[in-house]
Amino acid sequence: MDGIGVSVSIEVYRDAWGVPHLRAADPDELAFAQGRTTARDRAWQLEVERHRAQGTTAAFLGAAEIAWDTFVRQARLADTARRCFERLDRTDAETAAWVRAYVAGVNDGLAEGARRAPEFAATGLAPGRWEPWTPLAVWLSTHILFAGFPTKLWRDEVARRLGEEWTELFATDGPGTAGSNGWVVAGERTASGAALVAGDPHRFIEAPGVYQQIRLSCPAYDVVGLAVPGVPGLAHFGHTGPVAWAITNAMADYQDLYRERLHRLPDGTVEAVGPEGRRPAAAHTETIEVADAEPVEIEVIETDRGPVIIGVDGGPADGDPASGWEAVALRYPPRVTGELGFGVLPALLRARTVADVDAALDGWVEPVNVVQAADTAGGLLHRVAGHVPVRDRANSLRVVPAWDPAHAWAAAPAPLPRAEVRGHAVMANARGLAAPLGVEFAPPHRAARIAELLDASASWTPETTAAVHADTDNPSAARLLAKVAGNGDGLSPAAAAVRERLLGWDRRMDAESTGAGLYAAVRGAVVRRLAGHEAFAALRGPAPYPEVFRPWLALGPRVAYALETLLTAGPVPAADVDRIVREALDEVGAGTPPAAWGTTHRLAPWQALPDADDDRWPGLGGDHDCVLSTSSVPGWTDRSARASAARYVWDLGDRERSRWIVPFGASGVPGDPHHQDQLPLWLRGELAPVVTDWDRLTEETDGTDGTEASGATATADATDTTDATDATDPTDATEKESA
Repeated sequence: MDGIGVSVSIEVYRDAWGVPHLRAADPDELAFAQGRTTARDRAWQLEVERHRAQGTTAAFLGAAEIAWDTFVRQARLADTARRCFERLDRTDAETAAWVRAYVAGVNDGLAEGARRAPEFAATGLAPGRWEPWTPLAVWLSTHILFAGFPTKLWRDEVARRLGEEWTELFATDGPGTAGSNGWVVAGERTASGAALVAGDPHRFIEAPGVYQQIRLSCPAYDVVGLAVPGVPGLAHFGHTGPVAWAITNAMADYQDLYRERLHRLPDGTVEAVGPEGRRPAAAHTETIEVADAEPVEIEVIETDRGPVIIGVDGGPADGDPASGWEAVALRYPPRVTGELGFGVLPALLRARTVADVDAALDGWVEPVNVVQAADTAGGLLHRVAGHVPVRDRANSLRVVPAWDPAHAWAAAPAPLPRAEVRGHAVMANARGLAAPLGVEFAPPHRAARIAELLDASASWTPETTAAVHADTDNPSAARLLAKVAGNGDGLSPAAAAVRERLLGWDRRMDAESTGAGLYAAVRGAVVRRLAGHEAFAALRGPAPYPEVFRPWLALGPRVAYALETLLTAGPVPAADVDRIVREALDEVGAGTPPAAWGTTHRLAPWQALPDADDDRWPGLGGDHDCVLSTSSVPGWTDRSARASAARYVWDLGDRERSRWIVPFGASGVPGDPHHQDQLPLWLRGELAPVVTDWDRLTEETDGTDGTEASGATATADATDTTDATDATDPTDATEKESA
C-alpha cells in the first residue's frame, strides 16, 4: 500500500444521510481513510475520472470519447500532473506524503467499491491503479476548460467572418456564463452575532455529484466540507470550527492561445517559429484505444509556448522543410511553472483564522477563484486567489502570434485584488473584485439580487439563508419584456393575449409557473429567429476546430446567451428585432399553450453510461440569471445540464447549525439508500443539517463494505421524499463539459 499502513485508529462514521465522518490518529492516516472511503462509495466515479485525466476513456466508453482523449493527451495533462507532483515531492515532501496516503487509500478501497458498482460489470472494466500524481491529473482535467480559453477562438471567428467591430458583441456580461453564488454576512447582520458564509457552486451536474460531503477529523484538525472525489482534503468549501471558507470562479483569464508556424523536417522532427526564429519542438505519437473500433494514432507536439491542441496534423508530404503549416498551442500556468498549489490543501485543513486561510491561499494556482472566509473572532476575508500571468492585453482577447515577443509572459504573476467586507460581501462571477484579471464576466443580475435580498434583513440565520439560494426572480427577462411591451401593434388576438399575459407575469421562474413557461417559449422563438437572421449568416458554418471546443463555437447558444445585448445592439437592425419579437408572439399564440416551466425545464445531468430513458428526471425552477441558477440553451432546449452542484451555509457561531445539500446523495452506488436521497430536498431548495456530534453518528465496524451504516434509517427530515421527483436511478446522455 505504497508504504502507508492501515492503523486501528481509523474510524468511519455515517450520519443519517450516509455522509462519511472520518477519524484517525494523524493527517496521513486520515488522508488514507478519505481515499479508501471515497473509493468504496464512488469507485465508478473515480475510475471514470482517472481515465478522463489520462485520455483513456474511449477504451471503454467508445468512439464518442475520442475527441476528449485526444485533447487531454495533446494538452499534456497527465504529464503536467507528473511534473507538478515531482516538484511537490522536492519542495514540500510532507504534502507529497499526504497525497500518497490518499492514493494508497483509494487503491485499498477500489476493489471493494468496484464489487458494489454495477457499472464495472456492465463495461467489463476492472479498476485500475492510481499513481501519486493521479489526484493532480484529476484536478487538471476537471478545471482545464474552466477559464473558457475557447472563447478566444470564437472571437477570432467573429472577427474573420463578421468583422472586427463585432468581436465583443457576444460578451458573456450580457449574459453568457453561469458560475457560482457566494456571500459572507458579518456578525452584525446575523441573528446569532456570528458570521455566515453561504453559497452554491454552479457546475455541469453529474451523477454521481462533483462534490462529496465529508468530515475529516484527527488531533490536528476537525473539518467538514465538500470534497472533489479523487482529490484529498477540502479545496473549495470547508468549516474547521474556528474558520470557514468558500469560493466562486473569479472569471480571470490565465490561459493563452498562440498561433504557431510549424515545419516538419525530412527526418520527421518538427520545428516551431518563435521570437528567436525556428526552434525544435517536442513531438511523439500516442495510440488511443477505442472500444469496438480500431485504435487511433495521434501526434503530440509541444513548442516553447506550450502543447499544440489544434492543427497538430500537418506538414508537407514531401518533407520540404521550407514548407509548413499553422497550428494553435495552449499555454497554462501549471505546465509553465510545475506548480498546482496542492500545498494549500493541508494548510486549509489546519486553518484556525481568516489570516491562516489568507496565508494558505497565497500558494493557490488553478483555477483562479474569489474567496470568502470568516472566523469566530470576527475576522472576514474577501480576495482573489490563483496564478494570473502578466502579459499583453491582446493575449486575453484572441489567438496571438507565437513569433511576436510582445506576447511573452512576465516572470512574476499579477497581484491579486482584495476588498474589505462591510456588512456583507457577494461573489457571483460578475465584474467587480476580479475585473482587472479578466475580460468577460457573468452579468450583474445574480450579484445584485443577492445583495438586494441580504439588505432586507439584519438577523440572518442558516435557516432563512436557504430562501436566498432558492430565489427565482429573473432580472434578465426585463429587456425582452420591454420589447414585448413596445410591440403591441398589429398582433393577432392570440399573440395579443400572449403579450398581455407576459406583461402581467411576476418574473419568477418557478417550476409550476405557466407564466415562466410562456416567457421561455417566447424567448426561445426570439432566439431562433435572431440566430437565423441574415446578419449572422457568416457565422453559421462549422468552425475549423476540434469537436471538444464546439460548445464555445456554436452560433445558436451564443445568440441565446447574448440575447440581452442583441435586443438593443448588434448587426440586426432595430426594426428587424421588433419584427422578430412580434413574430415570436404570433408563433407562441398560434401553438399549444406552453406548460408550466418545470414541465420542459428538467434536470439533465451527465453520466458516463447514459440511459436512453430519461423520463424520471424531475422538473426544475430557476433560470440562467436567477440566484437559483439552472441553465439551459434557450431556443434549442429547456433541459438544464448546469445548476447548483451543492449548496451550503457555514455558521461561525455554531458549526452544528450549518447546513448543506448536494443534488443526489453521499453514495455513488445505484440502489444504495443514499444514492439520491437528497434530491427531493435539493429540488425544494431545502438544506440538510450538518451533524458533528459523534454520539449522533453510526460507526461502521471494521471490514464492512460501507453498506450497513450507509443504509442507516434517516431522520424524519431525511425521509420526507416525494413521489413527484420520481428520481430513482435515472440516467441521461447529456455531454459533459468542465467549462
